[in-house]
Amino acid sequence: MNVIGNKNERDTSDLVKAAVSGWLGTALEFMDFQLYSLGAALVFHEIFFPEQSAIMALILAMGTYGAGYVARIVGAFVFGRMGDAIGRKKVLFITITMMGICTTLIGVLPTYAQVGILAPLMLVVLRIIQGLGAGAEISGAGTMLAEYAPKGKRGIISSLVAMGTNCGTLSATAIWAFMFFLLDKDQLVAWGWRVPFIASVVVMIFAIWLRMNLKESPVFDEVNDTDEPKNNNKATKHISLIEMFKSKSFWLATGLRFGQAGNSGLIQTFLAGYLVQALLFNKSIPTDAIMFSSIVGFLTIPFLGWLSDKIGRRIPYIVLTLSAIVLAYPMLSIIVDINHSVNTITLCLILIHNIAVLGLFALENITMAEMFGARNRFTQMAISKEAGGLIAVGFGPILAGIFCKMVDDWWPIVAMIIVYSCIGLVSAILMPEVKDRDLADLNDAADSKN
Repeated sequence: MNVIGNKNERDTSDLVKAAVSGWLGTALEFMDFQLYSLGAALVFHEIFFPEQSAIMALILAMGTYGAGYVARIVGAFVFGRMGDAIGRKKVLFITITMMGICTTLIGVLPTYAQVGILAPLMLVVLRIIQGLGAGAEISGAGTMLAEYAPKGKRGIISSLVAMGTNCGTLSATAIWAFMFFLLDKDQLVAWGWRVPFIASVVVMIFAIWLRMNLKESPVFDEVNDTDEPKNNNKATKHISLIEMFKSKSFWLATGLRFGQAGNSGLIQTFLAGYLVQALLFNKSIPTDAIMFSSIVGFLTIPFLGWLSDKIGRRIPYIVLTLSAIVLAYPMLSIIVDINHSVNTITLCLILIHNIAVLGLFALENITMAEMFGARNRFTQMAISKEAGGLIAVGFGPILAGIFCKMVDDWWPIVAMIIVYSCIGLVSAILMPEVKDRDLADLNDAADSKN
């Protein structure tokens, strides 16, 4: 099979390498995401902020989590422009290395009891460096795989990137669940929390090796080939921030990302900590629920990718965001009620997580890649993703903690899920259908004059 039919052609083995590379890189990013988010929610308040009250320590731990998201938008701009200028492959090698090293180093940090305020400061520094790489990782992987995939199969093939997030989330959650089962609280706080971060080095080494043997995106080679007069070398021109902010496609993509990422930060990160710290649930309940939900996601993610290849990207987006809005209150009212059985709480978490988080993410990468033109696809995709992530995920859990503390209740979580989902819904309604769009087109989909 030829992925693209000219002198820049790639065969099936190249497509497989691109798919596995994107899957591994995204798995490492979300393994870090879940390792850190669960660590911040469940144990970091004792390790790095032991002198604070339970809720305040949770807010501070979420603050270090948010610091990485501030860095991500800088990384999106810097590495996104590099990816459009020098190629996807070189930048993806840099980002995976930065992320992997920082994730491992978190596992060897000293604690507050050992070095005082220096401990959380070093944690923030690593999160910032890690965030710089992560800011372009998933966008680069999504761009690379979309540009490799043939028409008619982009949704199902690009869902492998989303499956990477699922694998990372599942493995990280499983590791934490295993640590909670194996160790008592004192052992976990003393040394057990380090194991998940140090173990991530195995994934990093394999991902780096694979990317060293990966060919460049065929679309990038095609539109940047100076021998092709049809593009007049326009592909090398960087888009300015002013041009990007005037782009309808950019804001629609940012809105789609805002809806999905906001729900992710609330459901996967803040809710887990809130159930344990504020409502005194057993720590295994949220970790087990997210782990089981990730297993279910191995079915829902490829199904939605396949479905979007058949009926388009807009309809699944609209259905999922509407479902999240309708189900937010009934699902959360059951989840926060400790009088319900563990099985009932787990089922509700699985349902809302697969609809409001995993389902939307199954569509996100391919939809955003198809919305942007080839000239600056990497840059715009990375910045729109991270702009939405910075506000929704970086600050969302902190705001949720503040709001819940102010009213001494859980309903602000529901309100925020509804708001995030409404933003995603409006963006999905306004966006053009982009299924199977020509990825070598230099124009953005919503701004194209063709």
